[in-house]
Amino acid sequence: MSKTERVSAKLQVKMTLIALVVSMILSVGFAAQASEKSLMMATTTSTDDTGLLDYLMPLFTKESGIEVKWTATGSGKALALGASCDVDVLLVHAPAAEKKYIADGNGTERTEIMYNDFIIIGPESDPAGIKGKTVVEALEMIRTKQASFASRGDDSGTHKKELELWKSTGKAMPEKEKWYIQTGQGMLATISVCEERKAYTMTDRGTYIKYKAQKNGNPQLKILVEKDGILLNQYSVIPVNPAKCPKVKYEFAKQFAQWMAGEKGQNFIKEFKLMGEELFTPNAK
Repeated sequence: MSKTERVSAKLQVKMTLIALVVSMILSVGFAAQASEKSLMMATTTSTDDTGLLDYLMPLFTKESGIEVKWTATGSGKALALGASCDVDVLLVHAPAAEKKYIADGNGTERTEIMYNDFIIIGPESDPAGIKGKTVVEALEMIRTKQASFASRGDDSGTHKKELELWKSTGKAMPEKEKWYIQTGQGMLATISVCEERKAYTMTDRGTYIKYKAQKNGNPQLKILVEKDGILLNQYSVIPVNPAKCPKVKYEFAKQFAQWMAGEKGQNFIKEFKLMGEELFTPNAK
């Protein structure tokens, strides 16, 4: 090989290496940009357990290019994650706690997007005889007969609502009673405890439909109390406040809230069904 050819070969190798380095830098840059176009959401277990998020989030990502990652926990813990700047947006169902969260400067606005309702379920034998009663009557009968009742006991939106309902009876909370079981777990896990203990519990209807589907339409626990006006279960989206959490991806969080409350998001929520039943009813204003 001549000297000229050797120089040319070395130059070609150098150019190839430079091209590879540039390509790697661009790839890293694009990957970083792609990873930045994402949201971290804290949400309640019911939106995860029912499969709603697995259904909805890819639809939002396809349209917006924003990937949504989430952690499913009780609404109380989800609100705490927002207050500590660990997430960008919340999807929760604890209205009183949500309003306080915003009043404390942790969130910017609360957008109502959907609802279902709470129900009291229990063994078909109904040892306390609560079927068809009002919520207050049912809880009083459970207390009087000391029938087993399983509470999530986890500061979730469902747990907060349950405490509110016990308070409405005008009597002390039964947390020290032997028949009152605190699972400290999510809704489906608590329902499993009820099956084992032949106990009552309160759940949202969407999670109950999921449980019923898992049992091929023949669940061991039946709906005994429902359609009482105080059993409404409202879900809302709350972006974390960038004034308190400067690193929050607020614009993406706002875009997510708007999509969930918009025509497409609302239609997708309405279309989400199991066994032909709607799990959530869209109600964005």
